[in-house]
Amino acid sequence: MRVLVLLDDAWHPAELVRTGLMRLERFGFEFDWLDTAAHWSAERMAAYPLVILAKADHVSSADETSWMSASVQRSFVRHVESGHGLLVLHSGAAACVNESLLCDLAGARFLGHPAQCAVTVTPHRPHRLAAGCRSFTVIDEQYAMDFVDDGADVFAASTSEHGRQPAGWTLARGQGRVCVLTPGHNPDVWAHPDYRRLLLNALRWCGRASVGAPA
Repeated sequence: MRVLVLLDDAWHPAELVRTGLMRLERFGFEFDWLDTAAHWSAERMAAYPLVILAKADHVSSADETSWMSASVQRSFVRHVESGHGLLVLHSGAAACVNESLLCDLAGARFLGHPAQCAVTVTPHRPHRLAAGCRSFTVIDEQYAMDFVDDGADVFAASTSEHGRQPAGWTLARGQGRVCVLTPGHNPDVWAHPDYRRLLLNALRWCGRASVGAPA
């Protein structure tokens, strides 16, 4: 399955996401990388059954100009509602701010995060997207999210000295699917086998493939 990956912003370098996702290529995914929003277009996105949003609202790490205009957000909504998948990873969730179409699409609003600390991610088994995953603890940014959609199906939570937050959830949007995973600021998170399993499950669910061999 071909997947378009939107990555690279001032706080999350492209190499972090690229290295993390490349570990999953052996499961049949072919990733095309777009590390500047200057080259994004709705027409280009339409060619992909699944899109990964792994960048905040910066054109790139070298250009912090906002690119998530209302028209861009409407394109994401149309893309999903027409039957495609959207996987929002960590920094992509940070683009879900204010009263935006992207917040509505992802089902939650980003509120911020405390300083990095020990965060325990707990999958909610027997949820399908938690299959094969155990709880794990990593040093990470614990995102605080405010749900704007009561229909979000939460399959993972994060816990730290700062409290408990949702860490993974899914939503149906029209004929398409949306999944959000909030962990992922540091390389050790992406390298953890249980996080990789969550990623694989999310990719397969968004892309409507079966959840099979472990990551």
